[in-house]
Amino acid sequence: MHMKHSNPSTASHAERYRVIAAGVCALVLTVGLARFAYTPMLPIMRHDAGLSDLAGGWLATFNYAGYITGALITATVSDLQRKFQFYRLGLIAAVISTAAMGMTQDAYLWAGLRFISGVSSTGGLLLASGLVLNWLIRQGHRPELGLHFAGIGLGLAVSGLVVAAMVGGHLSWQEDWIGLGLLGIAFFLPAWFWLPAPAALQAHASQLAPRPPSRKWMNLFIAIYFCAGFGYVVSATFIVAILEKVPMFTGRGSWVWVVVGLAGVPSCFLWDRIARRMGDIPALLLSYGLQTVSILVPGLTSNAWANLFSAILYGGTFVGIVSLTLTVIGRCFPANPAKAMARLTLSYGLAQMTAPAMAGYIAAATGSYRGALFVAAGVMSAGMLLLLVLRRVEIREKP
Repeated sequence: MHMKHSNPSTASHAERYRVIAAGVCALVLTVGLARFAYTPMLPIMRHDAGLSDLAGGWLATFNYAGYITGALITATVSDLQRKFQFYRLGLIAAVISTAAMGMTQDAYLWAGLRFISGVSSTGGLLLASGLVLNWLIRQGHRPELGLHFAGIGLGLAVSGLVVAAMVGGHLSWQEDWIGLGLLGIAFFLPAWFWLPAPAALQAHASQLAPRPPSRKWMNLFIAIYFCAGFGYVVSATFIVAILEKVPMFTGRGSWVWVVVGLAGVPSCFLWDRIARRMGDIPALLLSYGLQTVSILVPGLTSNAWANLFSAILYGGTFVGIVSLTLTVIGRCFPANPAKAMARLTLSYGLAQMTAPAMAGYIAAATGSYRGALFVAAGVMSAGMLLLLVLRRVEIREKP
């Protein structure tokens, strides 16, 4: 056992890719389809289902309320076997809540279904990432989640491609949702069967764990991640609706979402490499700065190429921020990464509950999302200032 931990076998490497593939499929299903297919579907539902800007913002808020509820549950549960059961429940909920969106026109039922899909997204983002990281540590592999988090970008690309293809095929908005739910089954199966049930962390691996960070460091990091959640979610929810108003992208908004997703797929590896070279905090500072630029561009210009660049920059930074943040936290708490990740994610979820409703009100009052983009960029800038403070605290606390 000790040799396997220090020098993983070929069979273990093959299993590593299977386990990571399970996590990627979980992210595509629970985040790409169940949670974020709503973004390319939003302009379609506004046009065909009579969904108002304000109602669109509130449906997004219910989704994030579900996400924060799932994070709360994850934060309070320590038992890895129970987390594994919740992970599998999340996969089931993702498929059902997505398909069911096309089976009703009741706004209250839509709100309930978006809430359920929000809860399910923690299955891929928190539970799967924690279970995968726990498995990597136990098997003696490098504890990095870059490959796993490529599933976020892939999921966004898949949801955008499928919605664009279905719109091109002249399906109704109800058939679009049902089709997305049926597609989810293709990702459900490997996510269910390829991720093994967790075992207890080996004693010698626990002894090698780094000293947990101070409370001050953790509180700062939580506040910083709140800023990231606020900044990214306005674009995540409304970028397609915003760019649909740019003449070049009218009727092609779903393809913008594909671009965002494709930019996110390789970004995880890139940010892993940048962090190894620069350090985690400088890499986060850079990613926050670039994401702030990506948020500001659509608010400052309607130039099609500038907005396309903004979408690429956005996709290439927000996935990296999630990957870097959760990897750092997972390394600090290797015995039960999902619980520590969930604590941090509560602030991210809180930001995601408040920001879409705020953006909906601003859009309803002004007829534009521009004001919401400026607020989001301001919050991201505050996050950068807090990162500078965090770096000072980190240097001061170094033994």
